[in-house]
Amino acid sequence: MFYEATKLTLKLTVVSIFIAIFVGLFFALLKISGVKPFVWISNAYIFIVRGTPLIVQIFIFYYGLSYGSLQISGFWSAALGLAFHNGAYIAEIFRGAIQSIGKGQTEAGRSIGMTSGQTMLRIILPQALRRALPPLGNQFIIGLKDSSLAAFVGLAELFNVSTTMGSNTFDFMTWLIIGAVYYLILVFILTMLVGYTEKKLAIGD
Repeated sequence: MFYEATKLTLKLTVVSIFIAIFVGLFFALLKISGVKPFVWISNAYIFIVRGTPLIVQIFIFYYGLSYGSLQISGFWSAALGLAFHNGAYIAEIFRGAIQSIGKGQTEAGRSIGMTSGQTMLRIILPQALRRALPPLGNQFIIGLKDSSLAAFVGLAELFNVSTTMGSNTFDFMTWLIIGAVYYLILVFILTMLVGYTEKKLAIGD
């Protein structure tokens, strides 16, 4: 049961973070665009996410995207809820990283004939990604731990299995500790992967 729960937890985390990266990058670019309506949209999104609990956001996706016989699965409601939530924090991470790149880099790209989009894609974003990796790693770890809230929409991930085994055996403490150990192992592996990636990207320095 814990093996299957671990696979589901990893799948949920990977899918939600993958979506959140694109969501975060999109809203980060809106925020730095300088176009007021786009900036307002990005600020509103970030404010809404920060101002409401993650569990509420997951339930909104779970019930809000269901109409009549059409019922969104617990997996996708949790994945989209987590992506929607993490995307706001990733947007701020990307925004800070992009704005930390000197304006001279943009001017250099434009001076050799690149468009604004090409300059952003080929010069600014690769450098920003390297700077954003440490805080992104922390956000990925938070996303992994937050995936435990998927238990409330019926997913048999680690937290759900731990509490189910606890209710079956009337020994919640033992099974919750076992679940915590699984989370610790996953966080350790993710931390090592992020650290390894940082070192590989730092070779050019």
